[in-house]
Amino acid sequence: MLPDSYLEALYAGRSRPLRSIALAYAARIRQMTKAETFDLLWIEKELLPWFPYGAERWFLKSAPPYIVDFDDAWFHHYDRSRWSLVRRLLGQKLDALMRHAALVTVGNDYLAGRAESAGARSVAILPTVVDLSRYPAAPGPREDLPVVGWIGSPITDHYLDLVEEPLRRMVMGNEARLCLVGATPGALGSLPAIRQPWREDTETRHIAAFDIGIMPLADTPWERGKCGYKLIQYMACGKPVVASPVGVNRDIVEHGVNGFLAETPEEWAGALRRLAADPHLRRRFGAAGRSKVERHYSLMGTVPRLVELLRSVARDQPLTAAR
Repeated sequence: MLPDSYLEALYAGRSRPLRSIALAYAARIRQMTKAETFDLLWIEKELLPWFPYGAERWFLKSAPPYIVDFDDAWFHHYDRSRWSLVRRLLGQKLDALMRHAALVTVGNDYLAGRAESAGARSVAILPTVVDLSRYPAAPGPREDLPVVGWIGSPITDHYLDLVEEPLRRMVMGNEARLCLVGATPGALGSLPAIRQPWREDTETRHIAAFDIGIMPLADTPWERGKCGYKLIQYMACGKPVVASPVGVNRDIVEHGVNGFLAETPEEWAGALRRLAADPHLRRRFGAAGRSKVERHYSLMGTVPRLVELLRSVARDQPLTAAR
């Protein structure tokens, strides 16, 4: 719903452009006045963020069947808010939206469980996918220090603090270099790192220059709803990964096959050291990761299933088994 300028301001730490937000809400309301001309609505999370469900229900009364999609535990913005008024007014909003949807599409089991507990009529798990044509094959082993890489956004780089000590040991011990793509300049303090801005047209090139991709996460309800996008990106480029054993990470990472799951600082240090010291292991894990993305997380593999779901809902025909 919101324009790129909103995200640019958010990631740069600037004040959010209120005029752009107001115009985006106005545009969404105009769209909904024409909703009855379509066969199907596909809603990303919600129609009007921070508005009570009653406002969306008013628009949806005369709308065609709708699908609602979640690739994050967005409901926790409301039901786990520190503000009691938000919890009271909006805590069950998205549950109501899911309950009245013809279909709820989600990216993992945690999100599916929430949809089912909300009373959703039908739930389909569609994993996060990538267009493999954009992701180059992995280069051969390096002769210089291997690069441990992370890609993300300024609002998620705080997860790097969870592995600061293992990364510091690797970098200061001259065992690896560190590359951060999309992080704030102050991420990980004074730790030496190659710091690159995130851009859509350069992200895959930066990932291709990694030797190991990392995804540290805290183990909280919000993180359990994440869909492992960066892991899938690393693996699409044929990179071995090290990740926290949280949520869908446990499904994407096959420990000892395409990467390692690490929880404690010692486990992180051990996994990184093992991969940094063994280029052949990195190559083997990377090939296994690429193969898994081709089988389970590719755009071309998932599109037919998505099209089937959309058409079934639009025709109001019974859905095939979704789980």
